[in-house]
Amino acid sequence: MQEIIQAFFKERSLVNHQLASYNDCIPATENTISRMERIIRNIRVGTDEDFNDDEGGYIKLDVHDQDIVIRLKNVKLGQPTVKEANGALNPSSPMECRLRKLTYMSPVTIDFTIKRNGVPSPTESGVAVGNMPIMVRSERCNLHAKHIAGDRVLTPTTSAEDKATWHELLRKKGEDPLDPGGYFIINGTERVLISMEDLAPNRVTVEINKRYAKQTEVAKIFSQKDGMRKPLTVEKRRDGMLMVKISTAGTTAIPVVLLMRALGVENDQNIFQAIAGNTDSFKYIVANINEVNDNEEYKVVTTEESHQWLEKKFAAGQQKEYREARVNQLLDRELLPHLGDQVEDREKKAIYLGRIVRQVLEMAIEGRDPNDKDHYANKRVRLAGDLIEDLFRVSAGQLARDLKYQLERHHNRKRELKITSCLRPDVLTSKIMHALATGNWVGGRSGVSQLLDRTTYLAALSHMRRVTSPLVRSQPHFEARDLHPTQWGRLCPNETPEGQNCGLVKNAAQMIDISEDINEIEIRERLDELDVYQPDDWTDGDRIHVNGDIYGIHKRGKKLVDHFKSSRRRGVIPSEVSIRHDVENKDIFINTDKGRILRPLLILYDGAPRLTQEHLTKLASGEINFRSLIIEGVVEWVDAEEEEDLYIAPRPFVLPETIPEGDSAGLAGRVVKYEDVQWMNLGEPRTEVAHLKANVSMPNGEISTTEFDVPLLYTAEHTHCEIDPQLVLGVCASLIPYPEHNSTPRVTGGTAMVKQSLGLPSANYRMRPDTRAHILHYPQRSITRTRAMETTNFDDRPGGQNFIVAIMSLHGYNMQDAVIMNKGSIDRALGRSTFNRTYNAERRRFPGGQVEEIEKPGTSKQEIKGLKAPESYIHLEADGLPVPETALEGGNVLVGKTSPPRFLEESSGASFLMAQERRESSMLVRHGEKGWVDNVYVTESLDSGRLVRVMVRSHKVPEVGDKFASRHGQKGVIGRLVEQEDMPFTPDGIVPDLIINPHAIPSRMTVAHVLEMIGGKVGAMEGRRIDGTAFRGEKESSLRDGLVRNGLAHSGREMMINGETGESYPADIFVGCIFYQRLHHLVSSKIHARSRGRVQILTRQPTEGRARQGGLRFGEMERDCLIAHGASMVIKDRLLDESDGIDMYVCAQSGHIAWYDPKRGTYVSPIHGDGAEVYKVQTSYAFKLLLDEMKSLGVAMRLELEDRR
Repeated sequence: MQEIIQAFFKERSLVNHQLASYNDCIPATENTISRMERIIRNIRVGTDEDFNDDEGGYIKLDVHDQDIVIRLKNVKLGQPTVKEANGALNPSSPMECRLRKLTYMSPVTIDFTIKRNGVPSPTESGVAVGNMPIMVRSERCNLHAKHIAGDRVLTPTTSAEDKATWHELLRKKGEDPLDPGGYFIINGTERVLISMEDLAPNRVTVEINKRYAKQTEVAKIFSQKDGMRKPLTVEKRRDGMLMVKISTAGTTAIPVVLLMRALGVENDQNIFQAIAGNTDSFKYIVANINEVNDNEEYKVVTTEESHQWLEKKFAAGQQKEYREARVNQLLDRELLPHLGDQVEDREKKAIYLGRIVRQVLEMAIEGRDPNDKDHYANKRVRLAGDLIEDLFRVSAGQLARDLKYQLERHHNRKRELKITSCLRPDVLTSKIMHALATGNWVGGRSGVSQLLDRTTYLAALSHMRRVTSPLVRSQPHFEARDLHPTQWGRLCPNETPEGQNCGLVKNAAQMIDISEDINEIEIRERLDELDVYQPDDWTDGDRIHVNGDIYGIHKRGKKLVDHFKSSRRRGVIPSEVSIRHDVENKDIFINTDKGRILRPLLILYDGAPRLTQEHLTKLASGEINFRSLIIEGVVEWVDAEEEEDLYIAPRPFVLPETIPEGDSAGLAGRVVKYEDVQWMNLGEPRTEVAHLKANVSMPNGEISTTEFDVPLLYTAEHTHCEIDPQLVLGVCASLIPYPEHNSTPRVTGGTAMVKQSLGLPSANYRMRPDTRAHILHYPQRSITRTRAMETTNFDDRPGGQNFIVAIMSLHGYNMQDAVIMNKGSIDRALGRSTFNRTYNAERRRFPGGQVEEIEKPGTSKQEIKGLKAPESYIHLEADGLPVPETALEGGNVLVGKTSPPRFLEESSGASFLMAQERRESSMLVRHGEKGWVDNVYVTESLDSGRLVRVMVRSHKVPEVGDKFASRHGQKGVIGRLVEQEDMPFTPDGIVPDLIINPHAIPSRMTVAHVLEMIGGKVGAMEGRRIDGTAFRGEKESSLRDGLVRNGLAHSGREMMINGETGESYPADIFVGCIFYQRLHHLVSSKIHARSRGRVQILTRQPTEGRARQGGLRFGEMERDCLIAHGASMVIKDRLLDESDGIDMYVCAQSGHIAWYDPKRGTYVSPIHGDGAEVYKVQTSYAFKLLLDEMKSLGVAMRLELEDRR
């Protein structure tokens, strides 16, 4: 089935869901109404009425003399441009934005029409209202295949020639052709929008409320329409009263019966029928109706009375019109708005309310289980497009209100009304930009946009497929962190961080899609054709819900579901619509909303797939694509809700380790591999065995062919079959060979470390101005591969190298998790990497016409304060920039710069005739780093200042303390580098690159680590890559056969000889070849020590942190140790002498602080003058600060000297 997976990734990138969501949000070229257009057309400012005309958004001005209305529509997005300081507009490219610290964005234009007293003036079309950030590689991006070649539209997914052209054009633009896109460029930095997981709107969930002493049953629903969320809760109290709370309207609880009467259902019998479930619930309903009819508190029988009761509760003491308007707004806007906000929708709301109450009663009486909040059918994922849409909705609303205010001001000043002169375009831009730059989104969520992690290619890929949960991580949500069965195939079971975010931050599995919004009107029309009707009695047949809204009823539900599914498989109904038949409760749920995670499955018809060998051949040759499989009804997309109805086979068949008895060529007992097998009778109906044809490697190296049968795992009962079981894993976990042989936490650790490995993050690293970039010098493809490496492009952007590893102990230098490395291997450049750091210097402008100059300090005529010695500037050219390939180290000047004086007072007074004194403010290389100047970019930033970006390249060679890890969570630091001649070696002369401790394997149960070592050994001997894909890799017996075939022991152990003594070790040593990663935790960027050094200005205590050359904290516990030892002078030395000790002079008589008068050479007390008794006291500077602080409050602290009492 590999062909299906390859065809899938040929036409869509791994971040396709983000791109598709964003494309769906922005206005496209076609005539469909985009989500942004819908937001603009729904703008209502200065009015409460609703218009359903086609003229767009509505802004009404509050002016007394005439009726002025502005209508706005047709939002358009131009191509991404950059506006220079001189006003010129140039098309921008992502690379230019990265280099010049710009934002990659497009101008947004809208058409405005002003109507005075109903008379429209000419439309101002294409008014620029601000800018919108553009997602890289989206349809509006200049790199998209539609735009990159000018007028010619390329189709890289179907034509190989177009793909080559597109990649060539991308390279010319300085882009990596394999970069997936899916991120934004904000002020020169790449930012990702993390997908959010949210409870599905418009779905009723029943739960048990345990807040009080006795539990109560509650039903909750978040009703959502056009971005407005209105929650509603229905609670069955302990006394049996059913109450409704609308939290957006107030905390008052309303009896259900009263609310249903207010919605126009007056008759007791109708109320009873709307709620009635099984017979046990009748008494509750009757009691509730009687309570509302008879109780003093309510006494409500008619709709009119119930409205008056609501007015009394929600708008007491207001005028009648206001009270009525408030209740109408409550019933139409606040109560279940997704069912409509018109008066005629009220009866439907009453019926829906009755259904919610029935669910509460069923749970209370029959003891039904409450809904599972963590079930993925109850979750929706909000992607980049949805988040941008929220942001745009709020920003556009602000823009409209701002425009209304500006227009009213202009009108009141009797000026001519012109949109272009009143509109402030920075309102929209700054709001959107601020949210993207800080990650603080509308609705008070933070961390929505994050800096794209570019450590490795895979780290970036995984970052764009992340899904986070909105739960607070400080609380122990154990259920929410659990792996839920419905996440199978949708979210990766292993890739989640360890620690506080465990299980709250998840990652998407490989082959997923996230549904887009499909208009439910067409689905409703189809249902009408299929005899769905709106009855009087809702219990007569299967109820049909469309997106949580009850639509109608059908007599034969099973038939309807079958018909619906077959229409969907024929392509009449969109493939993203899901349908579920809940037979017990006689409900049919149809979902068309956005944000459901879908996964593809093979459809089985009477126990046989429609997929044939011909399909696979055509897929491989590119004649058909993945989409055609869906249209033909071979594969379909399934969401978590529909999957509840299905019976899915985990895989078609299990290949035995060896060929079974009774095969055609008599090769029984020989090992066989998945990749050598062809399924001959694929797609044949009514078969119970898979007929396989296999190529078998013989001991003499020849290939023989044989045929045999294995039983199929699916039967006529099964409805679907998995395409490939390894698709449950995400992009990182799918790179780990044989993960099913490991203990799960180790795989989780392995996925985390893949993202920290050094490799080739992108092919254009020479141009990219990343703050920190690590590049491994010789990245290799791993010998033991998995099938996912082709689809994730890991083979083209690898992160790691194949090491020869021996498992043994050597003089105890690899105790615990330390490893020993061969110095000879390192000298031959094993594990070496380059670290690039980019420094930025800008020629800033200050108010008053002052500027910072980038120059070689000391060359101009002006006096410069704080000038360094001339040799500090030798390597700078006249323009203040360094010559490339200059070797520099920490503290050296990188870019010469002078600034105006800090405070303008310095130049005031009599000195204004003198030349202005500037200060030296050169940019230095960071403390503790050294390297060579690699690249110097000189460009302009937006405010026409000169911007210089200097890349400093340093060479990182593995040293003691650097961290290495295999892909199985076996991490360790180098404990010793051993000369090649002292390393152990095998009789064949093989010297290991790395020695790990034998204790690392058994307790951690990383069997795959051992398997990979054998696999790498066989692969290295036979010159082929070993398939270690999850659940279908080459079996252990096949690998052992390979070892024997190449003259090695089947156990993988070999005799080894001590390199120091020349004797052979008494035990055989397990040695093999395995893919190891160098992680970016380098000792050179962490090592830190100091004695005396920088202190803080205010407290005079040593600074904190390695970046500021800070001291090492002597903390409370260290102090406690010294107290326990009684080493008092050491404590004094640490906490006083070496920190912030200071000598103070104290007057013994008054206790005030004295000072030294240098003229007379005496100490002066503030009270007793210079004849006072003054003593020197050593104290901490922080204490002196406290005394001064108290003095400023008017409190003079007196010090009493103990020995002078």
